[in-house]
Amino acid sequence: MKILGIETSCDECAAAVVENGGRVLGNVVASQIEEHRPYYGVVPEIASRKHLEWIVPVVKECLGQAGIAVAECDAVAATYRPGLIGSLLVGLSFGKGLAACLGKPFIGVDHVEAHLYAPRLEREIPYPYIGVLVSGGHTMISIVRGEDDLEVLGTTIDDACGECFDKVAKHYDFGYPGGAAVDRLAQKGDPHAFHFPKPSLHKGEHTYDVSYSGLKNAVCNQLEQFRNPKFPKTPENIAAGFQKTAIAILLDRVLLAVRNYGVYRVVVGGGVAANSSLRERLAGEPGLEAIFPPLKYCTDNAAMVAGLAFHKLKKNGPSSFDLPASARVRAFRRI
Repeated sequence: MKILGIETSCDECAAAVVENGGRVLGNVVASQIEEHRPYYGVVPEIASRKHLEWIVPVVKECLGQAGIAVAECDAVAATYRPGLIGSLLVGLSFGKGLAACLGKPFIGVDHVEAHLYAPRLEREIPYPYIGVLVSGGHTMISIVRGEDDLEVLGTTIDDACGECFDKVAKHYDFGYPGGAAVDRLAQKGDPHAFHFPKPSLHKGEHTYDVSYSGLKNAVCNQLEQFRNPKFPKTPENIAAGFQKTAIAILLDRVLLAVRNYGVYRVVVGGGVAANSSLRERLAGEPGLEAIFPPLKYCTDNAAMVAGLAFHKLKKNGPSSFDLPASARVRAFRRI
């Protein structure tokens, strides 16, 4: 079964054709990085307008890569939540309209669940596993026991991990996109130059939750307080010290979940899954199997949407054409 997937939840306009949930036949991602670079972040109005301009040529290019006509697709899938509402509506409306015109099933796909599916493209991963989503909008730790069996264990109570990377990069003019810029600089710096604090979440039900607002404040507003005087205050050292702590905050909670649930397979998705420090440190944990998607499937893409849609269609049938777009999913963020 060949499914055409469409992803427009933020600033990537993407389409993909995936066969039987795993074999990627075509995959096109049109990035809006240059459009948003002057603002150091995604401008929702610009994003939605660009999706309107690009969605048709992106889908045509994807079908050309796959070597099939649109009528040969067995179903159409599109992201319906969470994300920027204007951007979501472009892809969702296009996907519904195309499916209706073709007389094919339509499947609405959750963006967060799709990111956690991305490592499963072109490979099998046995259940259960600890699923970790780390992106600009979400930081979520879950236990995944099956196709439709995902239990959220912890999320961010304020800033997401990727959001913190972006804000630190913007504050110090490290470059855009912020996550990639920090990672590049950090590889040239010394992580011992700064000793930033980690949050204390001992009050309330926050066993697996994370917090990044305190780290952001320490790096941006209290830098000298946490600097090792033996090291200079260079962009490379700031980035290295920040990245070390940011990744440690996440790993503390992930490894706690691993121990408490006795599940030693960790599957990571989302834009921050491309971070070199996160990959290195998780891969180096004794007795742990760490699985990451290829770099091209870490950022927003439609292959993960089409891949997950195959399983959803098989198990639950098509979605209703009345399915609405939703900017947020309460279970995926505490705020």
